[in-house]
Amino acid sequence: MSEFRIHHDVNELLSLLRVHGGEGAEVYIELLQKNRTPYVTTNVSAHSAKVKIAEFSRTPEDFLKKYDELKSKNTRHLDSLVYLLSKLTEDKETLHYLQQNAKERAELAANAGTSSSSTNFSIPCSTSKMSLQELEELRKQLGSVTASSSAQQPLELTRKILRDKQNKKNSGQPIPVFPSWVYERPALIGDFLIGTSLSTDTTVPIGTLPLASQESMIVEDLLYVLIGVDGRYITAQALVGRQNRAFSLDPNLDLSIKELVTRILPVAASYSAVTRFIEEKSSFEYGQVNHALAAAMRTLIKEYMILITQLEHLQRQGLLSLQKLWFYIQPTMRTLEILLRGPCPIWGFYFRTFQVVTTSVDKGECMGGSTLSLLHDKTFNYTGDSQAQELCLYLTKAASVPYFEILEKWIYRGIINDPYSEFMVEEHELQKEKIQEDYNDKYWDQRYTVVQQQIPSFLQKMADKILSTGKYLNVVRECGRDVTCPVAKEVIYTLKERAYVEQIEKAYNYASKVLLDFLMEEKELVAHLRSIKHYFLMDQGDFFVHFMDLTEEELKKPVDDIITTRLEALLELALRMSTANTDPFKDDLKIDLMPHDLITQLLRVLAIETKQEKAIISAEPTELTLSGLEAFSFDYIVKWPLSLIINRKALTRYQMLFRHMFYCKHVERQLCNVWISNKTAKQFSLHSAKWFAGAFTLRQRMLNFVQNIQYYMMFEVMEPTWHILEKNLKLVSEVGMEGLTNGRPNFSNCSCLLVLLEALKYLGAAVPATLQSAAVLHHLSA
Repeated sequence: MSEFRIHHDVNELLSLLRVHGGEGAEVYIELLQKNRTPYVTTNVSAHSAKVKIAEFSRTPEDFLKKYDELKSKNTRHLDSLVYLLSKLTEDKETLHYLQQNAKERAELAANAGTSSSSTNFSIPCSTSKMSLQELEELRKQLGSVTASSSAQQPLELTRKILRDKQNKKNSGQPIPVFPSWVYERPALIGDFLIGTSLSTDTTVPIGTLPLASQESMIVEDLLYVLIGVDGRYITAQALVGRQNRAFSLDPNLDLSIKELVTRILPVAASYSAVTRFIEEKSSFEYGQVNHALAAAMRTLIKEYMILITQLEHLQRQGLLSLQKLWFYIQPTMRTLEILLRGPCPIWGFYFRTFQVVTTSVDKGECMGGSTLSLLHDKTFNYTGDSQAQELCLYLTKAASVPYFEILEKWIYRGIINDPYSEFMVEEHELQKEKIQEDYNDKYWDQRYTVVQQQIPSFLQKMADKILSTGKYLNVVRECGRDVTCPVAKEVIYTLKERAYVEQIEKAYNYASKVLLDFLMEEKELVAHLRSIKHYFLMDQGDFFVHFMDLTEEELKKPVDDIITTRLEALLELALRMSTANTDPFKDDLKIDLMPHDLITQLLRVLAIETKQEKAIISAEPTELTLSGLEAFSFDYIVKWPLSLIINRKALTRYQMLFRHMFYCKHVERQLCNVWISNKTAKQFSLHSAKWFAGAFTLRQRMLNFVQNIQYYMMFEVMEPTWHILEKNLKLVSEVGMEGLTNGRPNFSNCSCLLVLLEALKYLGAAVPATLQSAAVLHHLSA
């Protein structure tokens, strides 16, 4: 979590708790930053925390019910939150404060509600009584409102919302849609048809038949019901929401047969639920991961259909009794723990496992990475139950194939092909040209971002490296070079996380090396940095002598009177007349006349993302007219992809250093000119010259002061910092691109008194005073 996010969350928490005064948010932020440790969730810690809260709670049943509901929806960080709450139950002081705070908030809400209701409603008299009929009518209305609010939205509306969301992201390339008749013909689904009777045979009352005939008729009905078709004596009931399918049996059926039938019917109910899930998630709107999961389930359904076909063949030969049907449909039994729920046939187990998966996917509205997280957690939780784990492993492997195909394209080629917004990395439409214009531009951070909800839990630790790997390759691709990782291998789902880590590490190292070599060798990053040092850090002495001699008169004018094209021409002349002519990147140097003086620019930069930012930006500009010397600065044209490293933020820092040093150099030149003009004092008599002694001493002390300031900045701060920068650039091949992008080449440690506002205040007063004194002394000498 970033420092800004911690600051935001702490302030929001203090605001919600209505905490005023005290030590402020900064103390808590500092405490959190010093004591950040990752919390590793385990089944044991999560279970113990849940038990502790349930014991502490006044309504443990409600808490456990809500926990199970959120767990079934695959809510992220649920166990971490429960662990935090369990720790709060142990802190009596915090609990007392929270209870008192909740009481005060409730009183305020009640007072607000009372005042608002008194203005908007007339409260009925408390002595009036409602009749039983009115009470019953009110209860029915409340029940209907509750039922309508809790009911899920129609599938057609859900598909439309998903389709609009995906089409908005994929502008110009809408996702395909099934024709309407696919949804209008229920016979295509394979589930029970409610309200339509396809059979024209007359049904003989089963109670009038002997027991053997009843069994034969029920076996035939069961074979139909097990594949989603109503029988004569067993019919499916209409569904209400997402409830399980229920069946109605002929009441005249023999009790012994009915008992055995009720054991088999849950398989038919699960088949119905799985069939509906397969048909629903096969729509384009639900994404490729859900498509693959539905296809894997459909493959197993085909095997189930083969079993039913074989049983039907036995039934037609007269070899299938109800007991044999029960026997064939459950060749193995679950472990004793599962037996606590009752007998469980193998296909009943498959369908129950399917139903657990489908219910969780539906409740959590899972797509893409969230579906894989749910499947992985189910697979991992079945450790010790080889049969259940093998089934979940098969489903997870099948569902992960399209996700891993997107992942492989991203980490091996830097391409995102994600039409259904399922991948953990999301692309945003941003212009890379703004990097050179906007100080706060966050192209590198915001062009591609991680979507937390779509990160599979088994890739959570590698999410940042996955993001960086694709970003590195994408930068090289945008420069017109096609790159493909030579160590690319197919990524296959497995419970062993080490397999993913090794493949992603290899891809990351390759991508980092490719981009680093591209920047260092082909784009000559170090040479560009040296060129910037020549001009912004005043490394080329003869160039600045020529340039200041040529532009001195022009820069003394007010900034509004300066002709920029003239300055550009003089800059070109100075570059050609000095040793800077050998610099291959000298044409990238430009003139920039800033709208603010140095101190204003510095304050605006320091106020970014603070409370004073709006006030400083909206403040009216000073009435004093800036001279060319105060507004002058260099600018540098940096092309893509070097602009990722030398962005506007880095250039602004160089500019501020340059403006500070350039103005000091101008003051030094003026004092040197005064020293030259003071030579005329030799013509005066000794008696007259002694009046100039104090002025000459002041001039010399001012000259020493300015030269010492420049010496400190250039030789004690900038030059050592530059050597450290060059040393780090030589070692950057070892730390990779992450070290280069996180520590962009700038002089963040080279403040030169600029961020020391107290020192800057005195320095800002001393340098102009020195310049004014120099002008007076020059006038006296003239």
